[in-house]
Amino acid sequence: MLVVIAPDGFGGTLTSRAAAEAIAAGWRRGAPAHELLLRPLADGGPGFVPVLHGALGGEVHQVQVSGPLGDLVDASWLLVGETAYLESAEAAGLHLVPADRRAGVCETTTTRGVGELVAAAVTAGARRVVVGLGGSATTDGGAGLIDGLGALDLSGVRLVAAADVENPLLGPHGAAAVFGPQKGADPAAVARLEARLAGWADELAARTGRDPRGHPGAGAAGGLGFALLALGAEVTSGAGLVAGATGLAAAVARAGLAVTGEGSFDWQSLRGKLVTAVAGAAAERGVPCLVLAGQVSVGRRQAASAGVTEAHSAAEHAGSVAAALADPAGTLADLAEHVARQWR
Repeated sequence: MLVVIAPDGFGGTLTSRAAAEAIAAGWRRGAPAHELLLRPLADGGPGFVPVLHGALGGEVHQVQVSGPLGDLVDASWLLVGETAYLESAEAAGLHLVPADRRAGVCETTTTRGVGELVAAAVTAGARRVVVGLGGSATTDGGAGLIDGLGALDLSGVRLVAAADVENPLLGPHGAAAVFGPQKGADPAAVARLEARLAGWADELAARTGRDPRGHPGAGAAGGLGFALLALGAEVTSGAGLVAGATGLAAAVARAGLAVTGEGSFDWQSLRGKLVTAVAGAAAERGVPCLVLAGQVSVGRRQAASAGVTEAHSAAEHAGSVAAALADPAGTLADLAEHVARQWR
């Protein structure tokens, strides 16, 4: 049987490539007769550029841009023909802010570096710029992006926002309310961020003549999606874009089983994340799909409605979250071996 292994990254512990290799190592121990096909994926967040480079080729450019705290960070972007691919997390990622500082800076982190990345790509000749959204430390609604673009002429440039979620900018499902706490914001900070985003939305809508604050994906990457949409970008699923570039559908069609995964399989996973893209592709072709995640909080019925046959937790398998995090790759491989024995 052919098993397609197509995970996302595991939240700061494993890249999608490392996760795929760990799952494969365990699976080979548990079901050595199975043929494995590795397809590491991304949904617009961390890993977006490396995964697309592996699938599409092209030339990777290295630059220094402003990080979420204002200091310079190294970032890369990919040029394939006249299309540039970049990921917001390289310039504004949560991994660039130490965990013990997040609460203190959650209201001041900036997406300026993302604007600088876009400017670098356009200056180099890109006529289509695809911005992967996800994994950000910011909730500035893309105000920093606008500053980073400066007086750049975007006429003739097609912008694409490759979003990892479908959330709007404001409200109970918006950027501040849903993702602010993950970035260190307490309830009072969330309220201030919400008010600031609302004011910024009014300002940018007046400047551009577009008001996409309620559009799905506007809340991605702390509202960075909103700024891109206000500049005229089209929004697309980051997971869907990567799936298409990597030939996921064709690979799954040949398989007897698909295995995907991410750090936390939760309710957000069901709102445009990569795991559901893999599960959906598998379900369309009658192929069972398993999720191996760091933690699982999605119920069986919810998972089944998204096309997931089974979901397994590395933390539960290891006995605790701490035990799983002590050796992420080893724990994931052990879980994969355990599950493979049930499917061999």
